[in-house]
Amino acid sequence: MSKISTATKRLILGRPYRSDTLGATLLPKRIALPVFASDAVSSVAYAPEEIFLVLSMAGISAYAYTSWIGIAVAVVMVVVVASYRQNVHAYPSGGGDFEVATKNLGPSAGLTVASALLVDYVLTVAVSIAAAVSNIGAAVPVIGDHKVIFAVLAIALLTAGNLRGVREAGKAFAVPTYIFIVSVLVMLVWGLVDTFIFGADVQAESADFGMRSDNSHLYGIALVFLIARAFSSGCAALTGVEAISNGVPAFRKPKSKNAATTLLMLGGIAITMLMGMIVLAEKTGVKIAENPEEQLVGAPDGYQQKTMMAQLAQAVFDGFPVGFYVVTIATALVLMLAANTAFNGFPVLASVLSQHNYLPRQLHTRGDRLAFSNGILFLAAAAIGFVVAFGGQVTALIQLYIVGVFISFTLSQAGMVLHWNRLLADEQSRRERARMRRSRLVNCVGLVLTGTVLVIVLITKFAAGAWIALVLMILLFLMMRGIQRHYAAVAEELSGSDWDAVLPSRTRSVVLVSKLHKPTLRALAYARVTRPDTLEAVTVNVDDADTRDLVRKWESSDIRVPLKVIESPYREITRPVLDYVKRLRRDSPRDVVMVFIPEYVVGRWWEQVLHNQSALRLKSRLLFQRGVIVASVPWQLESSARAVSRLRGTAAPGAVRRGFTDGGAGDGGAGDGGAQKRGRD
Repeated sequence: MSKISTATKRLILGRPYRSDTLGATLLPKRIALPVFASDAVSSVAYAPEEIFLVLSMAGISAYAYTSWIGIAVAVVMVVVVASYRQNVHAYPSGGGDFEVATKNLGPSAGLTVASALLVDYVLTVAVSIAAAVSNIGAAVPVIGDHKVIFAVLAIALLTAGNLRGVREAGKAFAVPTYIFIVSVLVMLVWGLVDTFIFGADVQAESADFGMRSDNSHLYGIALVFLIARAFSSGCAALTGVEAISNGVPAFRKPKSKNAATTLLMLGGIAITMLMGMIVLAEKTGVKIAENPEEQLVGAPDGYQQKTMMAQLAQAVFDGFPVGFYVVTIATALVLMLAANTAFNGFPVLASVLSQHNYLPRQLHTRGDRLAFSNGILFLAAAAIGFVVAFGGQVTALIQLYIVGVFISFTLSQAGMVLHWNRLLADEQSRRERARMRRSRLVNCVGLVLTGTVLVIVLITKFAAGAWIALVLMILLFLMMRGIQRHYAAVAEELSGSDWDAVLPSRTRSVVLVSKLHKPTLRALAYARVTRPDTLEAVTVNVDDADTRDLVRKWESSDIRVPLKVIESPYREITRPVLDYVKRLRRDSPRDVVMVFIPEYVVGRWWEQVLHNQSALRLKSRLLFQRGVIVASVPWQLESSARAVSRLRGTAAPGAVRRGFTDGGAGDGGAGDGGAQKRGRD
């Protein structure tokens, strides 16, 4: 059983890495770009479409605002990218927005940012996978009919890839991301050159359709609200930008410089693709409606509305179907891989939070492949929960999206403004002061823009589902505060030198006995070695005949330890022993009571169910008693020898991280086997 599980683990994850090979897993820029930018790049596949969808409610005339909305989104992205380039240089430790907000705005602001980002990362996985499965399901009906199952399988596949390590996941996911970027850029250049330079009449399949407005009398505030909602939907293109600031430790040296360069490449690619798609969609006459059956006029019966990306690819590559299929397949793949950004951002942020005692410390531990395995598994489980809860519906999930990332954007920019103010107060160099003022100006503009977008998003999306994300952020904030208080209370309780160092007056040893056999004799021998002041054996009478037989054998043996029988009229074992130990402590409060419990060491999982249950219950209760020491005395059954032979040569959990080799683990196993053999003898 152990060999099978180990072989399966190695097949999925590969061989473990030594801790001193961490440097070899760091990412060059060519791998870091698809690893950290897949979310932001992939959002270009649906962000322009979201703008058109929202504006379609006011009819074709509202499409006149698409370019201006696209420019506004592009301006926000330029400012955010420039701002985050300041962040990665100022705070390269990987804390990202959390560290910026904590150091400049205080712990509460930092925890607010952390809560927002953690929720946003989970939603990134859920939305990206649901969108990818929906796109594929349109072409493959069986996937569309069972999208929740396939979404869960996709998340499991991504989880396995990331558990193999950041570098290996980056290599596996780099090719589809680059294919998507290149294919979309080729499509845009091809289509724009055809229309603007050669004057070709490139038309989308929906170009000749009319559009019926759902709200034909939108004026004034209503139209402004609609444009604002379209803008907030288009700002989905900015999600994922913050992941690079959280993932700086994963870059090769110089880390901050490489991270800043990757951010610049990400911004350039995303803005080019965003504006290119909007302009090409306008030129080809793409019509996208929220309710195509009701809004599209002139569409044939049974018309299935294609995505904007599919319509553009079909129009540009008319007569060249290979290009169309490459773009559509690459789009579906990159939407699925967009979740990979969260798989790299979430575990790093969770590790930083655990260092600050806001999350369980297990999230700070690296796994066999030097990835933060616990964080990856936690993210996968949470994302699967969202997918199942919302039935894999992108429309329902996307309403929860974006809020968290713009909360972190805004607080991060505010923190950076205070950061530069603090440095300027002490800096004397004129050149450095000028540089800091420029940086502060960038972050001030970023604060204003991201704050404005946050307000717009909250107003336009709150009732549609954004409130759910806000509630989750609040609950996560309170939970992390509670964890931090717990760790602080434990540290305070365990620290200091005011321990009452009064030594116990006596040691009283109690050996629990069920039968007179070898495990009991070993427990008695171990108890004698501790040289207690008093030593006695204790048995609980749950069956009169068995107890009389035990007493008769005990008295006829040469054992010189008195056997005490505790009555149990209700056939309990745990309660009578617990009461007896409490009575010993009550009679002599300064005495230490050592309870020796014989236990069987078994080699098969089902044998554990058949043995040691009473011992487990007793230990779980006795450990809560002050002045009581519980000692388990192992007796290795024959089946344990086979378990040792199976484990020989297999590293114990954490052995690789501690620097032990497989050979060392094997030697340890052999040593255990020797000790167990001597015990049986």
